[in-house]
Amino acid sequence: MAFSAIIRLNPLSSNLPLTFHSLLQFAGVAALLAVSVALAVVAIALRQRNVGRWLGNYLRRDWMAATAPGVTRHLLFCFVDHYEPQWGGANPVREAARVARWSQDYPKLCEGRRDADGRPPVHSFFYPEEEYRPEHLDALVALCRRGLGEIEIHLHHDNDTEAGLREKLRRFTRLLADRHGALPLDPRTGQPRWAFIHGNWALDNSHPTGRYCGVDNELIILREEGCYADFTLPAAPDPCQTSTINKIYYAKDDPHRCRSHETGVRVRVGGKPWGDLMLITGPIGLMWRNRKFGLIPRIENADVRTSNPPTPDRVDQWVRTGIHVEGRPEWVFVKVHTHGTQERDTDTLLGPAMAGAFDHLETRYNDGKHWKLHYVSAREMYNIAKAAEAGRDGDPGQYRDYEIPRPTYHEPAAQRAGMQ
Repeated sequence: MAFSAIIRLNPLSSNLPLTFHSLLQFAGVAALLAVSVALAVVAIALRQRNVGRWLGNYLRRDWMAATAPGVTRHLLFCFVDHYEPQWGGANPVREAARVARWSQDYPKLCEGRRDADGRPPVHSFFYPEEEYRPEHLDALVALCRRGLGEIEIHLHHDNDTEAGLREKLRRFTRLLADRHGALPLDPRTGQPRWAFIHGNWALDNSHPTGRYCGVDNELIILREEGCYADFTLPAAPDPCQTSTINKIYYAKDDPHRCRSHETGVRVRVGGKPWGDLMLITGPIGLMWRNRKFGLIPRIENADVRTSNPPTPDRVDQWVRTGIHVEGRPEWVFVKVHTHGTQERDTDTLLGPAMAGAFDHLETRYNDGKHWKLHYVSAREMYNIAKAAEAGRDGDPGQYRDYEIPRPTYHEPAAQRAGMQ
């Protein structure tokens, strides 16, 4: 017999049915209110973290494509680093200690690790123009000559001009190429070729405040000064994040407006270069198994640090995102990033957490049948994307130097002088 019916049969409880139903109604209203408040909290949190710009495209998942059954999939793993020895206003002694830590511990981390091509992990050091010290570059070049890294261009600037930007890029890229052999040269023009990450995420003057750049035709300038690809994105939760996510695409610059890379044309098999610059983006999404307050899904933005370490679950999510050149879904591009000289994160990047990530990559994604793993630099990732665009297939490891050659990496100037 229902509880409400029992109450009605009890002559001493003539007022209880009204009380009981009132409680039910109150409970329903309270539950509805709680749900409404929870949804409002989620909405506010997502808005504060600028999720609305890209959430629709994330839910559509229009970059995804299935791989044919029985086809071996290839995982291209690229780790790019906003490598800033002067971060936080460090003095020269602290700068040197940060660089020395990488010189000492990164080879130890990579020892014995190999991908399907017999290559060790390779770290792409995007070095800031405004923080140049020759001794720091010499130390990184020593790692690069061992096959453990490559050097690219990072730049923080604010309220800049076209002339100022060109001068910075020409001077710095020429210095890296001529003094350190850290950038390859175009065989026809002799111009240095390089990849780029914009400081403060503000590529093409994309910050809504107008800060941290100032140049609306930045994509054109980058291309003309030798840049072959941009690796800035993803930028979430920063407002510089674009609506285009999880794609390798070309952007065309409108020199009269900012943020021209908001949308573009996907790089695809059989396609042709378009616009001004290729953008190779890292995985972005929502971490449904990792919720703030147990309610709000955190943003997966491919950022590796102590507060968000490279766990096996994260590695798997990066792979499942499935970034690829359209028409070649079996080549999966995973590009993640970090700020490698910040002490709070160094133990994660050079210690057990990153070692565990490499272990997972080499056991889960390198069985030779279902998966083959390829550790690649930013330059190599670009070359492989261009090979896919040109219709190349098979093992992508053979296309590491497809268009942009490997730099020469000179001996440090002092050593060269002593050998003469």
